[in-house]
Amino acid sequence: MVVSCGSHPIFAQDSVTDTGKKAADKYFLKRKRRPSNQESSPPPVRKGPTSSSKNFAGAPRYLALQFGLFTEEETYKWGKSNKNDVSEYMIGITYRIGEWTNSMDLAIRADLVSFEVDDKSPTKLSLLPIVTFPDAKSGFPLYFGAGIGAGIFFKQAKEESHLSLDYQILAGARFFNLVSSMGLIFEAGLKNQLFLLSDGQHNGVYGSIGGVFTF
Repeated sequence: MVVSCGSHPIFAQDSVTDTGKKAADKYFLKRKRRPSNQESSPPPVRKGPTSSSKNFAGAPRYLALQFGLFTEEETYKWGKSNKNDVSEYMIGITYRIGEWTNSMDLAIRADLVSFEVDDKSPTKLSLLPIVTFPDAKSGFPLYFGAGIGAGIFFKQAKEESHLSLDYQILAGARFFNLVSSMGLIFEAGLKNQLFLLSDGQHNGVYGSIGGVFTF
């Protein structure tokens, strides 16, 4: 029975909504057709820092090979001839082993130095840690530093100490990656040694040049 007001029915058969299983099927069908937000918009890819960033300028690690000579020397109680100019040449290897971030570098240095005292040719290996600033990552070419360590003589003048206390004060310029991973390094400073088991002493002003390799 249909109750009407005028010519329009209040209740009609078309207004009856679907319920139960039929309604659930329609809901899941619509959800399946609707694209998900994750599929339509993939998450953005984050880009890491590149080598051109200022924070990554310079060398993360480097090895320097240097050849040098003393330009001025003072020698005390070393040998019988009492000569001041007793050095011949020096060869050095410097390897950067760490840093204090945005401030200084820590390196280990090995110097092989040849001398001529009396009729002997003393040869010394000097091992010492070196602190330099600013750090290599800053990209600034000039650097300053100092170090202190031990010297061991493989050959020595008669009745002279085979052990010494060595210390250095230095300044230089390094230019990384001029050709691939190879660059140039220039350095000058003071290298002094105090004999531990005798009274001898040697002080000298030196200059050196060499190559610096980054890796």
